[in-house]
Amino acid sequence: MERIRITVGLGSCGIASGAKIVYEALKEKTQKLNVQIVKVGCIGICRYEPIVEIYKDGNRITYINVSEKDVEDIIEKTIKNNEIIESLSLKEENNNILNDPFLKRQTRIVLENCGKINPENIDEYGGYKALRKALKMDKDEIIHEVKESKLRGRGGAGFKTGDKWSLVKASAGDKKYVCCNADEGDPGAFMDRAILEGDPHSVIEAMIIAGYAVGASEGFIYVREEYPLAVERLKVAIKQAQSKKYLGKNILNSGFNFNLELRLGAGAFVCGEETALMASIEGKRGEPRLRPPYPAEKGVYNSPTLLNNVETFANIPIIILNGSAWFNSLGTDKSGGTKVFALGGKIKNTGLVEVPIGTELKEIIYDIGGGIANDKKFKAAQTGGPSGGCIPASLINVKMDYDNLKEIGTMMGSGGLIVTDEDTCMVDIAKFFLDFAVSESCGKCTPCRIGTKRVYEILDKITKGKGTIEDLENLDNLSKHIQATSFCGLGQTATNPVLSTMRYFKEEYISHIVEKKCPAKVCKDLLKYKINKELCKACGLCAKNCPVNAIIKTDDKYEIDESKCIKCGACFNNCHFKAIEKE
Repeated sequence: MERIRITVGLGSCGIASGAKIVYEALKEKTQKLNVQIVKVGCIGICRYEPIVEIYKDGNRITYINVSEKDVEDIIEKTIKNNEIIESLSLKEENNNILNDPFLKRQTRIVLENCGKINPENIDEYGGYKALRKALKMDKDEIIHEVKESKLRGRGGAGFKTGDKWSLVKASAGDKKYVCCNADEGDPGAFMDRAILEGDPHSVIEAMIIAGYAVGASEGFIYVREEYPLAVERLKVAIKQAQSKKYLGKNILNSGFNFNLELRLGAGAFVCGEETALMASIEGKRGEPRLRPPYPAEKGVYNSPTLLNNVETFANIPIIILNGSAWFNSLGTDKSGGTKVFALGGKIKNTGLVEVPIGTELKEIIYDIGGGIANDKKFKAAQTGGPSGGCIPASLINVKMDYDNLKEIGTMMGSGGLIVTDEDTCMVDIAKFFLDFAVSESCGKCTPCRIGTKRVYEILDKITKGKGTIEDLENLDNLSKHIQATSFCGLGQTATNPVLSTMRYFKEEYISHIVEKKCPAKVCKDLLKYKINKELCKACGLCAKNCPVNAIIKTDDKYEIDESKCIKCGACFNNCHFKAIEKE
């Protein structure tokens, strides 16, 4: 009798939702059954966690939002009696997660193994087939395949990956390094974390192939310490690769030597910049340095260094195995393959989305994401994190590729995609990202250290109703000056959210300044709370929840004393009759 396989999503999102408790309960209660309980990474649909999948008699049964109390039913009804538990089912009919619209419309290449294989079992990864093939290829042939694939860096800048590899190979040096940037720092981005947690061997295999192709014998994965699960699974994967002779001396009897180490970052956003990252690897303060020379000539320990991010590397084994022609058939004329987006914000289906480069934003938001939460109107999508910009509703049909996004004033970035709705204030969004930039500036150059702070102060002034029309001109000039004169990419892109929101939502800035109103009713200092006496039922909940006793009862109804009101919103949030109105 074939052994039943049960997988439990134990990525960070699953564990946070209680999946570890479910996993342990399943292990305990199936000890006497012909069942294999397997931990897997995140499948990408975060709202369904914890996810338990049962592979039995050729079928794949998916249960969502599973809790410990459901374990007994799963064993008795599904494992023993082949009964589908409708209350846990993804759908009542054809209970297979691959048929869910969120996954059905995706093209999963990089994420193919995530949620399917045990990331802590190298045998489930598949035997490093791409490495075996690459070691029999000429080094220039490998680089040619990467070039022909039209793979561009997935970390933000979109530099041609094959060209970078070629530069490192051509650089003279007794020692060369391969580095992986796993210092994912954009707010709302979690693509790289999911890959490392769900399929770490894809990155390790790619780095070994890269080392062979460019002539490097040592590599570093620079990963943020705030990713403890990713760090742990990388450690396990490296040890397993060493035990199988994929890492170390004379790899697969090829005569090629390659070693790999982890370097843990302390969470500094600036260490996503390549020269700052390399300084941190060396144990120095994470600050960018002047270029040229570029890392391809002088990187880690002044040696030629190849640096790509997690998602970029994860594409390499696929390219080697399937060929460049197959890979670039998925993208556009200038960029091959797929892109993984972390879809978040005011969207019904949050999670990881992998689609061919060039897919329209509208398809991602509505066909895959399920549309805007609470059926609100789509307002804008922020791409590229704090270094990117916004795409307004008028451009929802834009094709998501490097060149198109640059043309409309934003960027692909690492893949964060934050959706906003009609209740979002775009001035407040710009202020949020500038606050982040101010906090994360390394302080090395004046434009970034001081300039971003001045921009933030102007935005703060506007959101408090104290701005002037002259502030708009100052914002524009200062933002462009910071872009032109900052030392590194962080400063050069820090004001993109400001310029982008001013370009597409200038009327909101003007409303804050001239009318002293926030159209989205978000900016606290410009709000007024009123009680609609026709809707008020005099239940007293608003008064009971007011922390400053600003709500008093008069004539069997309640009203707000504006002189005491701190605009905390407690009354608004606790009124069951929608009698509290924002003005």
